[in-house]
Amino acid sequence: MPKRAGNNPKRRIESMQCVSKDDIEWLRKHVRYTGSPHHKTIPADFGFRPPTSPRPSKSLCDGSGSVSMARAQALFRKAIDRAMISTHRIGDCPKYIWVVDEDGDNRVYEAKISKGSKCYHGYELGQDEDAMRTLVIDTWNARCPVP
Repeated sequence: MPKRAGNNPKRRIESMQCVSKDDIEWLRKHVRYTGSPHHKTIPADFGFRPPTSPRPSKSLCDGSGSVSMARAQALFRKAIDRAMISTHRIGDCPKYIWVVDEDGDNRVYEAKISKGSKCYHGYELGQDEDAMRTLVIDTWNARCPVP
């Protein structure tokens, strides 16, 4: 698997050989996607109360199309099933988890662990992240779908 272009070792995808079925099961049981109002155009749709506005400098997970909380959580589980996790850990948890939304136009989302928790928030990788988007898509396509 080609390494990501760039110098951020925290955003490298773990190889399949380094992720066991027990690792996947542990992640399924202990981590979850909760989202963040800073990455939503309509935070109330995700149950964030009081509704807040997204930060102008943040990319939006629902910026190029509507992504419901249920859909975001399903994509997150799919990413775990395909072991699309970073080599870098925060405690027992990968710092990043990636997914390709195959139902759309292959949008790539990156979920990042929220500080001090086992909860993740996500955002779409934009055109300015083209090298990382390409790596995620190539790695995603190389990994067999989970039955």
